[in-house]
Amino acid sequence: MSISVDAVPQITKEIIPLEGATVRLAGDSGDGMQITGSQLTNTSALAGNDVATFPDFPAEIRAPKGTRAGVSGFQVHFASEEIFTPGDELDALVAMNPAALVTNIGDLKRGGILIANEDNFAEKDLKLANCSTNPLTDGTTEGYRLIRVPMSKLTLLAVKEVTTADGERLGTKVAERCKNFFATGLIYWLFGRDLTPTLKFIKDKFGKKPEIAEANERALRAGWNYGETTEDFASSFKIDAARLPSGKYTNIMGNQALAWGLVTAAWQSGVQIFYGSYPITPASPVLEELSIHKEFGVRTFQAEDEIAAICSAIGASFGGAMAVTGTSGPGVALKSEAMGLAMMLELPLIIINVQRGGPSTGLPTKTEQSDLLQAMFCRNGEAPLPVIAARSPADCFAVAQEAWRVSSRMMIPVIILSDGYIANGAEPWRIPEVADLPRFEIFHPGPLKEGEQFLPYQRDELLSRPWALPGTPGLEHRIGGLEKENITGNISYDAANHQAMTDLRAQKVANIAKIIEPLEVSCPSQGDLLVLSWGGTYGACVTAAERARAAGHSVSHAHLRWLNPFPANLGDVLRGFRRVLIPELNMGQLRMLIRSRFLVDAIGYNKVQGKPFSVSELLQEIHRIIAAG
Repeated sequence: MSISVDAVPQITKEIIPLEGATVRLAGDSGDGMQITGSQLTNTSALAGNDVATFPDFPAEIRAPKGTRAGVSGFQVHFASEEIFTPGDELDALVAMNPAALVTNIGDLKRGGILIANEDNFAEKDLKLANCSTNPLTDGTTEGYRLIRVPMSKLTLLAVKEVTTADGERLGTKVAERCKNFFATGLIYWLFGRDLTPTLKFIKDKFGKKPEIAEANERALRAGWNYGETTEDFASSFKIDAARLPSGKYTNIMGNQALAWGLVTAAWQSGVQIFYGSYPITPASPVLEELSIHKEFGVRTFQAEDEIAAICSAIGASFGGAMAVTGTSGPGVALKSEAMGLAMMLELPLIIINVQRGGPSTGLPTKTEQSDLLQAMFCRNGEAPLPVIAARSPADCFAVAQEAWRVSSRMMIPVIILSDGYIANGAEPWRIPEVADLPRFEIFHPGPLKEGEQFLPYQRDELLSRPWALPGTPGLEHRIGGLEKENITGNISYDAANHQAMTDLRAQKVANIAKIIEPLEVSCPSQGDLLVLSWGGTYGACVTAAERARAAGHSVSHAHLRWLNPFPANLGDVLRGFRRVLIPELNMGQLRMLIRSRFLVDAIGYNKVQGKPFSVSELLQEIHRIIAAG
């Protein structure tokens, strides 16, 4: 079949309106599915849709080709209404090989569209995917709308006229790599996406290699034209723009939002950022993003290990900077002694933990919420620290600012919990007006007058001590990990003093509840069942609760941002409901804390499968609890 890149016969096809669609593109880790998914995300956001994404990829840089372990996927949910999750069942699945098909088809709704690159279903491909039979012909695809597309052949045909500067045609291997853009063009046609943003992306990314840029552009247009001309597609779909609050929007990922939030917080308080970090999945993009913003006074340091990273940040904090360190769970384990040191020094510090599947190396590229108890307790001695968790990619921006506001006000390290789903996911984010961003002043005591004495641990009404900068005349004082004498800061081994200082540090954390927002509850504020969420489970929980209420059940939802301390009204909220359900991507860590603190027999719903909750599975659990009475 011959496909023209530019000339498209005029064929009238039905355009079916939809409120939203969920699409997943899956193939080898070298097939460009992450690029393709990112482009579909950005294009849908520019079309005005609300968007939520879920990238899913192997831990290996180049996983075994054609194997199930090497499948890389990118899921995009775009809609004409506000959405909070990347979607449950798939409306369309693009499978570039047998491994991608068999590992993902279970998420495709019955009757959903399955687009398969039939060129990659040869005998050797089936063997690599551990398939004894061809899933395209053995009944695996029954009940789905299977569309077999020879993507590799059509891509080679579309780019065959492309030549290099030397007049040579592209090699087959290079030319076939463009098939991800063929798939992109086909999906763009199917769901009415505009080619223009992706054409610009291709030009910007591959501009220094014009033959590659031309080949990818031709493949993109060929995919669109295939959808327009083939009889396999009798109709396409249209999703109108969502009615979101007015303003200027951009598509933002969680790690990017964290970095931007930190930069903004530094501007709000008039300080410079120092970010000391050691690369680790999935937190490394925070370091990468911050490193390109030197014009905002950002200083980044890639340390030789996790211990050096946090210790350098502690030194920067002592010098008056907004000090931040970031890592994932294994890195927090290495930072734990220095976290206790920062807590003993009572210096402001932000510690970011982008959680991933554990323990140990675990599942580096999969999401989990299993580090809550680590954040709460994994330091020697009595060393409580405040813990705040982001609920979505865009929320990372606000969480970074809130964490610094509390850390600098209370002179205490604050732990930010994100996770792999939030970090790599994306959603539209309304860019705030600079004038609307509150400024807050950080106070450093000045030189002492003659006869005055500096008391480094003299506290204010919230038990926060002064942030004295080194080199300020008269403000010399001891720092270190040994216990301090109250008020003076001198080293003290006195038993009663150690008890007093331990109590003071714990009370200071508790006092944070006085300066954070109370917990909000969706209507009704009292009733049969409360769904209590934290972190990245927010979207699935809020949507499931809404659907349960729409079905006539008394189900409310509340989401915890602060996990230590809890909001001051949490106990009252919990007592307003007969039952409390706590869904977590761990084995019940928040549930343990809630039960021990408030003596509430909360119900846990837990899984650690490297994937976020779907709305349907939460809704099923809600219905089970209601039916059980």
